[in-house]
Amino acid sequence: MSESRLFSMPEAPVRAAVPELADGDRKPLSKKEIAADHPTWCPGCGDFSVLALYYKLIEKRKIFHEKVTTVAGIGCSSRFPYFVQAHGAHFIHGRALPFASGISLSRPDLHVFAFSGDGDAFSIGGNHFTHTARKNIKMTLVVMDNWVYGLTKKQTSPTSPLGFKSKTDIWGAVDQPINPVKQALAAGATFIARTTSTNPNHILQMMEAAMDHDGFSFIQCLSECVEFYPGAFDAANPRKGGKFPEVPKDHDVSDEAAAYRLAGEAFPGYFGVIYKAQRPTKNALENRIIADASAKTQGAKPWQILQKTFDRMK
Repeated sequence: MSESRLFSMPEAPVRAAVPELADGDRKPLSKKEIAADHPTWCPGCGDFSVLALYYKLIEKRKIFHEKVTTVAGIGCSSRFPYFVQAHGAHFIHGRALPFASGISLSRPDLHVFAFSGDGDAFSIGGNHFTHTARKNIKMTLVVMDNWVYGLTKKQTSPTSPLGFKSKTDIWGAVDQPINPVKQALAAGATFIARTTSTNPNHILQMMEAAMDHDGFSFIQCLSECVEFYPGAFDAANPRKGGKFPEVPKDHDVSDEAAAYRLAGEAFPGYFGVIYKAQRPTKNALENRIIADASAKTQGAKPWQILQKTFDRMK
């Protein structure tokens, strides 16, 4: 059989051209068009606020259904994809970030958002958090941190404070809790911010800043579990006698040492963008590798490239 017969493809049927609307000619999506299933969280859960602001972000920034992807693992927070009318996946416990990484690397045209809880992100998914951060894969991770395992009815989580009494620590937690900001800094995240579900305007500001960052952006959002840890974040809520200290205006977000100092402040700590740096993303680095490899085989037919690979294996 001749080479031309072997590798020829049947001609595609001719289709009439369908005019496509440019994004600038499309109306922004409304909340009704973005929302999917009705949220099933407990009344008063802080996650409602994060979801509402995610809708607002999509609407405000004119992101369309086919351009946004919502990924989550397992947990109360991880029900997110069910409630968003767009591409998404409710993935395996702790494995949201590997799945989201694949999407980000293969589809650079999409806005990839991952949503996790403190257990999903820092316990079973702790290894993936570290490696996604150090690789600087372009995506946004929002962790709704409630200091407790809520979906499984009150067990100690990686961020539960010392002394917290739960079903797994009836005597009070004795393990040192994780500091998410310090962990993100040490892992190599290039954008780190803190916010709280009781400050909607601030959530939106942080989400916008994270989405615009070219790299791995991480937001720790304090999100109260009203069923199993009510009042956990009252100290960060001015309406309940607490305070909401924002990152000082003179803070240099590119200063890693200064970011560590802010991260070490006693609760409630500081809210806002704590660290931001520019470093090549894995997306850009892999594209360069692919381009360099493609240049070496430019003009070669697929079977010729495959034959060279076989030859090297002899």
